[in-house]
Amino acid sequence: MSATATKPVEPRSHKPVESDRAKAEQRLGQKLVLPAVIVMLAVTAFPIVRALYLSFYNYSLTSPEDREFVGLSNYVTGLTDPLLWKSIGITVLYMVVTVAIELVIGFAFAMVMHRVIFARGVIRTSILIPYGIITVVSGFAWQFAFSANNGFINGWLPFIGDDFNWFGEGTPAVIAIMVSEIWKTTPFMSLLLLAGLAQVSEDMIEAAKVDGATWTQRLTKVILPNMRAAIMVAVLFRALDAYRIFDNIFVMTNGALGTESISFLVYRQTIEQFQLGMGSALSVVLFLSVLLVAFLIVKLFRVDLARARGEG
Repeated sequence: MSATATKPVEPRSHKPVESDRAKAEQRLGQKLVLPAVIVMLAVTAFPIVRALYLSFYNYSLTSPEDREFVGLSNYVTGLTDPLLWKSIGITVLYMVVTVAIELVIGFAFAMVMHRVIFARGVIRTSILIPYGIITVVSGFAWQFAFSANNGFINGWLPFIGDDFNWFGEGTPAVIAIMVSEIWKTTPFMSLLLLAGLAQVSEDMIEAAKVDGATWTQRLTKVILPNMRAAIMVAVLFRALDAYRIFDNIFVMTNGALGTESISFLVYRQTIEQFQLGMGSALSVVLFLSVLLVAFLIVKLFRVDLARARGEG
């Protein structure tokens, strides 16, 4: 009796197969987005290319005829300057603290707007009012609120004293700017999270209740996992916006006391000091750092959008 050699069976790959519906939706989405992409490229391509071009020159508006090609010198000067890294550090601080607080408060607001039965329209409109106010106006309002002479914040916080100067030191000034930013943009975060809450199946929540799950368990095991895509979008949008913070800093401190963000540093170099070459190099650094922040957030959440739509 002769033994026959058996070939080892190779394991099949479990690569998810995209459905015809998902492919059709993807093609339709590309067609719908294409006109907007073309318009955006037409509007933004020239400024981006122009900034990249000027970043290789020593170019000042005070002496435009003395423009000189310096290669990567502006980038080397900027990246070796401690002022740039300090502004990046304070920018990251603004972004992390404000987005984290907005995420918590915004989720609470979204739960209220989602569950409320009476006067739903009035409550939603009231919560969204701060987001409709122009940032410069809200910045001036909060500057007045934190004023040591006329503001009401010191009256609300008696333990710090009536004459406490919020804009006399760096840390209190940063806190004041963060408060104004959180008050202004939390409604935007709550609006995005409300859209995510609307996608959570009530049947799943009721089934969890029947199984005896507590409110905390329903939140962590049912609601938040099914809102992962919405939370990623909300955090991504707000983080990129917070990373480019400028208006509140300009109004409340004008970049003094160590409150200068990277966007404000670009403004100083380009508008105040007329250094278009260095300002363009810093704007390119800002643009690349924004892309890096977006990449890290997407990688952090690892959301499968096809599965989130129910196609996986």
